[in-house]
Amino acid sequence: MDTSGIGRRIAYWRGRRRLTQAEFGALMGKSRRWVQDIEGGQRQSDPRLSVLERAAEVLHVRLETLLSDRDMRADTECVDATELAEIRATLHRHDVLTGAFVESDPVDMDALRRNAAYGWMAFQASDYSPLGRVLPPLIVDANRAAAQAGGDAQRSAHALLTLVYQLTVASATKFGDDALSWHAADRAVMVAERSGDAVAIAGAARHVCDAMFYRGNSREAVDFATATASRHERDLVRSSQGLSVLGMLYLKASMAAAHAEHRSDVPGLLEAAGDAAERLGVDGNALWTAFGPTNVSIHRASALARMNDGADAVAASAQIEQTGLNALPRERRAAHLVDVARGLTQAGRREEAVTKLLEAEREAPEEVHCRPRTRRLVEDLRLLGAGSAEGRLRGLAGRCGLPA
Repeated sequence: MDTSGIGRRIAYWRGRRRLTQAEFGALMGKSRRWVQDIEGGQRQSDPRLSVLERAAEVLHVRLETLLSDRDMRADTECVDATELAEIRATLHRHDVLTGAFVESDPVDMDALRRNAAYGWMAFQASDYSPLGRVLPPLIVDANRAAAQAGGDAQRSAHALLTLVYQLTVASATKFGDDALSWHAADRAVMVAERSGDAVAIAGAARHVCDAMFYRGNSREAVDFATATASRHERDLVRSSQGLSVLGMLYLKASMAAAHAEHRSDVPGLLEAAGDAAERLGVDGNALWTAFGPTNVSIHRASALARMNDGADAVAASAQIEQTGLNALPRERRAAHLVDVARGLTQAGRREEAVTKLLEAEREAPEEVHCRPRTRRLVEDLRLLGAGSAEGRLRGLAGRCGLPA
């Protein structure tokens, strides 16, 4: 048995679960020295299977994950069920729900902003695994800061808190936890309304739109987004941040409309987003929106794929300039490649769809290996057959952790 490899994997998961060596040892019924020895590969004999089974239970991972780097790979890229459960538990904490925090030192707002920015940068880089560790303390600290703030500082504290909740929505949506996504989105919009800041309100509304859509409420999502845009447009068009969140509101509404009965709304919503992008004039990333003309073009292709117009989606994607795509965050580029693969599948060009998925995997492995929606596309292609690409598809499915 590869004792040093097992020790390294135990150390990784212990750190990811935020357990000290002493805490892990206590849960295992062992000493801290025992943990140090096994993590350092210094045990004189191989650990018994029963001990490894207990370690897997304590760390909330599969036994195979501790035994093999191959089985560990996909797990280390994704936010897992244990971490999603901890995020959910954090939202349910009494002090987070009520704002009744025990008196403590003032929150360092600069550090809080840096931590929130780190979370968003990780998300946009498709570096998802840190989010499970970052979000719970970030949610607590942002709520604590909002509870402590008074006067003019309270407005900015609420705006920062809603950004933290928006990151929670984006992460939960990415990993298919629609209930958590809705819970955090509801918090985001309530906090944003308290801030009185039109930009914060519109930013939160775009995530509410997403959460509504993934809960199956497409029509309501469109109505909510367009109502928010109409209510705040006069203020939003005055700044680059405002134009960015306004444009994203229309884009999210167009995605929801593509799944609703009123698909005729899609062109008008995309046109409204295009108007905001034209006024903005650049492919920017204000408030982590990645909004600009290129993102509008990406969403046009995505909307067509969602309406099962695969050939048109592929044609629309071919019109997007590569320089614009290169300027976008990795998460956006990889998600777009997956949408193109979906369009190719709809058009019956399944071998090309596999090639496009492999391109997305090279761009951002996590977007393919971790996201349930993408994994379902891989499974669909396996059922449909991919001709000469079958071997490559089997390899991809294995890397996604799908059964043979």
